[in-house]
Amino acid sequence: MVPDAQAGTLRLAFPELGAEELAEIAAVLDDGMLTMGPRVVEFEGLVAGAAGTAHAVAVSSGTAALHVAVLALGIGPRDEVLVPAYTFPATANVVALAGAHPVLVDVDPVTMNIDPEDCARRASARTKAVLAVHLFGRPARIEALPDVPVLEDAAGALGAARGGRPCGSLGVVSCFSFHPRKIVTTGEGGAVATDDARLAERARSLRHHGWSPSNRYDDMPAPAFNYRLSDILCAVGIPQMRRLGELLAARERIADGYRERLAHLDLVLPEADAGDRHGLQAYVVQADRRDEVMGGLRAQGIQCQIGTYALHRLGAYRDQGSFPGADAAFERALALPLHGRLTDADLDRVAEVLDKIVSHH
Repeated sequence: MVPDAQAGTLRLAFPELGAEELAEIAAVLDDGMLTMGPRVVEFEGLVAGAAGTAHAVAVSSGTAALHVAVLALGIGPRDEVLVPAYTFPATANVVALAGAHPVLVDVDPVTMNIDPEDCARRASARTKAVLAVHLFGRPARIEALPDVPVLEDAAGALGAARGGRPCGSLGVVSCFSFHPRKIVTTGEGGAVATDDARLAERARSLRHHGWSPSNRYDDMPAPAFNYRLSDILCAVGIPQMRRLGELLAARERIADGYRERLAHLDLVLPEADAGDRHGLQAYVVQADRRDEVMGGLRAQGIQCQIGTYALHRLGAYRDQGSFPGADAAFERALALPLHGRLTDADLDRVAEVLDKIVSHH
């Protein structure tokens, strides 16, 4: 492995890659099937297994997965989709790019997930779906949402579960990301998962220029995109998918280590509802004077980052009203280092710096 170029710096994230991934890539190079080959099919099977769905369709990014899922549901101009006001902008962008209107919904300031009560208030006759995000891997309360189709943004929730059911199997269709900050990475990549064969067929058509798979690609019913994921990138993901349980258990051990060290501080620590399993895509705490805390950690060589974005503060999504829960989350959320290379000494180091900053105010 390449050593960390910034010796002494605690990395925010570090993908879990090694000899197994190299061997899988070498096998692809040997057989010359670089795209639309057997590794894509194998990777999709592993993703469907983890998501608890009948079908999974690999695509080029988590954003592509969301875009394909929105279009597969037939969402378009004059339609509305309920979207949390606190999420990565791609969640809303794909709705806008489909010609529909993303209606922002406030989030619970503690869970940072979509607020079902505000969802019900903002639903209308034009509402075609709720795009529910399992933010940072914490399962959203899907069962409390209004009675409209639920599209799960499970970008950070691979391996997470709500009430014993895998995230990805809770809505009509779900989307995953395999970006390097996710628990399983293909560099860039994503997947659409569903039990609905018709939606899966539509997703496969949309990722491959609009060709119809059930017609053996003889017919192209409508123009679409090249959102394919290559066999080389699927080869990177396959060994990680095989050890998904082990990767999540390693993150849970680190989260437990943080909890032991940080419980006495004035921080909100990440947790899931009773009976749920947190996907731990990121370890996001909430702190007063977040920017000051972030600056203090960075000054000591500890990489950290804001949680994500309050969409109503971005030019693209202004003027939809007030979202106090999203404001609170945006101003307080802080992602700490989370990856399998962290040692107890690293966690001690993070905790000591946080103790100095948080306790002394």
